[in-house]
Amino acid sequence: MSLPGKHTTKKTVRLAMAETEQQSGSTPEDEAPEEGASFTFMVPKKEISMVPDMGKWKRSQAYADYIGFILTLNEGVKGKKLTCEYKVSETVEKLVDLLGTLDRWINETPPVDQPSRFGNKAYRTWFAKLDQEAEALVSVVLPADKRAAAPEIAVYLKESVGNSTRIDYGTGHEAAFAAFLCCLCKVGALRVDDQLAIVFKVFNRYLEVMRKLQKTYRMEPAGSQGVWGLDDFQFLPFIWGSSQFIDHPTLEPRHFVDERVVNEHHQDYMFLDCIKFINEMKTGPFAEHSNQLWNISAVPSWSKVNQGLIRMYKAECLEKFPVIQHFKFGSLLSIQPAKP
Repeated sequence: MSLPGKHTTKKTVRLAMAETEQQSGSTPEDEAPEEGASFTFMVPKKEISMVPDMGKWKRSQAYADYIGFILTLNEGVKGKKLTCEYKVSETVEKLVDLLGTLDRWINETPPVDQPSRFGNKAYRTWFAKLDQEAEALVSVVLPADKRAAAPEIAVYLKESVGNSTRIDYGTGHEAAFAAFLCCLCKVGALRVDDQLAIVFKVFNRYLEVMRKLQKTYRMEPAGSQGVWGLDDFQFLPFIWGSSQFIDHPTLEPRHFVDERVVNEHHQDYMFLDCIKFINEMKTGPFAEHSNQLWNISAVPSWSKVNQGLIRMYKAECLEKFPVIQHFKFGSLLSIQPAKP
């Protein structure tokens, strides 16, 4: 997926996702990593320990690759419904199975009785199981010749489900899941024609499992800005979800605050599914508990909403030290400066 990022080394995998390749009808050779592309896989670690390090992150190959990945998928889902037809590869099926396993473990790990309403300690039991099994789960998803990447890629999976000390979940954890998917693209496990399935099948299933975690274990929002944030837990589905609506003949931003519209169309649109979850979890007037989203409903067009959300995501998530200090860097998402 050839992201707007450049190569960390001359032999870096050329990512198989450039829109140009799609338009020109890419051949399987186009989508495969470069011959002899090689990574020395490593266990990712934190590199951003102080506010001044943020410049290093914004100039890094990881930042270029990550934002390029998000924007490529944003372009890919434009104007398409969750229920549209798309190719489902074997890797996508395996990822859905992996998420199904995490879901099943929630059923097997009921919340415990405890005095505090929030942050149920049973979450730690659930998380310990993932911590133990993550590498094996990721190995199954990878092609045989890329199994050596499992320890590196598994770190992002473990980081994507919340924090077991604080029993919280936020946009940094969501970003780790997007990073996990980005790494799978970089090693060639996911390919250019998996774009729709990555968002509509894999990421959507991830959201279902995260909502179940949040509800079952009463997880706290990590670094929530309360009423001034977009949402307590997620951000990316609002970006990709607004892209789905671009050029929609009838549904405009003002319609998503109408509960009837939400109930009628949430199966087709990620954005509305997020609104439905908010409506289930929160009481009181929408304008009070979700002020930012209420303001967004006044924006005239979905393309403006989409552009605004991308700007907001960069400013509120990717450029915020409290979020990025937890991000980990390895060979696939490298702290090295992006090549011009």
